[in-house]
Amino acid sequence: MSLHLCNPSTFSSLLLPISTSLLALTTTPVTNYSASVPAIYRLTAPAISYANLSFCNITLTYTHPGQNDSVTIETWLPASSSNLTVTTSTNATNPAHPWNSRLLAVGGGGYRAGRFDLSYFGMKGGLGEGYATITTDAGLGSAETARSWALLSEGNVNLYNLQNLGTASLGDMGLIGKEIIRAFYGRGPEYSYFNGCSQGGRQGMVIAQRFPGLFDGIVAGAPAVYWSEAMGGFQWPQVVMNEGGEWPYGCEIDAIGEEATRQCDGLDGVVDGIVQEVEGCLDRFDPFGMVGREVECVQLGGKNITITEAAAAVVNKTWHGRERVDGRRAWYGLSPGSDLTVNGSGIVATNCTEDGCVGKPNLLGTDWFELFVEKSLTADVSNMSHKELDRFVKATKQEFGSLLETDDADLTEFKRQGGKLISWHGLIDQLLSPKATERYYQDVSATVPETQEFYRHYEVPGLEHCFNGPSGNPLELLGQLRAWVEDGIAPEASPVNVTRLDGTTEARVLCPYPQKAKLDASCTEGVCWICENATRLPLF
Repeated sequence: MSLHLCNPSTFSSLLLPISTSLLALTTTPVTNYSASVPAIYRLTAPAISYANLSFCNITLTYTHPGQNDSVTIETWLPASSSNLTVTTSTNATNPAHPWNSRLLAVGGGGYRAGRFDLSYFGMKGGLGEGYATITTDAGLGSAETARSWALLSEGNVNLYNLQNLGTASLGDMGLIGKEIIRAFYGRGPEYSYFNGCSQGGRQGMVIAQRFPGLFDGIVAGAPAVYWSEAMGGFQWPQVVMNEGGEWPYGCEIDAIGEEATRQCDGLDGVVDGIVQEVEGCLDRFDPFGMVGREVECVQLGGKNITITEAAAAVVNKTWHGRERVDGRRAWYGLSPGSDLTVNGSGIVATNCTEDGCVGKPNLLGTDWFELFVEKSLTADVSNMSHKELDRFVKATKQEFGSLLETDDADLTEFKRQGGKLISWHGLIDQLLSPKATERYYQDVSATVPETQEFYRHYEVPGLEHCFNGPSGNPLELLGQLRAWVEDGIAPEASPVNVTRLDGTTEARVLCPYPQKAKLDASCTEGVCWICENATRLPLF
């Protein structure tokens, strides 16, 4: 398709959803475009580099009349490129190609629905493979926090903005994106896909639950499917410290985590710096056994300090998950091996001097509770009590569950319409509990017969939140999703590269839940990991 159609008149007759009204549309022809996208920023596809690519950028802004919102969708449509060269991570150079007849939508992260750095990386990667690709800002812009759009005034949440983030913008994006494609190419996409992680993973689940039939295939990584519980999880370690009146040094927390990894590493039969057997580790390793041990403390310039009982307590409660005031277990925790401090920005972070430490709450949680539950730009929840946390989590479910919770396990209609869903979650995710996604998969399995005919879930030992850690990303999942949708080839083992303790890279596999990967001791060459059935107990 030539770029001569990249002008506003091509899109003058777009059929927008009846609930929307066009505000503006601009078209920008782009030629001789070059990009290089690292694998981690593609999430579930290999690294890619290309040069001399041409595409049409259509930026469309619309409103829902009466809601006073302004939502922007950005769509990139590949056009003919005579000198295009594309190189993947396998160093294979592909011939020039325009559109591959497919749509790839990409998700957001944190409080951003899209149209920010990670979204654009995803779009660049898709563009290089010939996808028409799309993202939406849900009318929120690209601000990292919600403070600029959360409130109409003190005490009044902007529910339309929240609705756009939660659900509405996703349905609009799919419908409008297909119309834009149809206007430019003269036909709609043969297949439509969505790829995202974190907020993007939650968005993927929204599409499966609320807009079945809009996308043929969805890859959802580390999805924040239980929004209220995720917000509670971000605050839980800080509440534990507030209630105890002690805030440990980060070096104490790190030392406990490192010892847990050392003791639990070999539970899967392989010493590689990765904790795969999470439940076995929780049974085996007692953080309180570290109390009294001296460790070198970076926060004190290398001075030795003694690990306190307060440090062991907050690690233990973070691993086992949030409890209600009455002691009942409320939700799942993070896994041993996850980085709880993240160099002072994790959910167990503290601000420290030689005189001691104070809490440093995670901004995702504090923004939520201050802006949406307390409904104030001046609220301060840094000293939140256990009783207040219980109340705030309940208030989140009651007031905003229909807008943001993505826990509907009845995917019957998605299955009926032929949709295929793959979720994945790093086992050392330092923000969202991998047990939450496991719980969702179990709930779907209990609700929809023959779940594996349309939904598969992968745990990634050694992977942090969306990327980083000793494990690489599951870089073949998007390709496996396409094969499932288009050729009926259901995904089984999925390749992944792992960095071992000696710094070398080893090829391994990820396994569809409930299977786990195991080293084949008889193997002498090639990929020596196989999938085997594993006993999985129902979660509380």
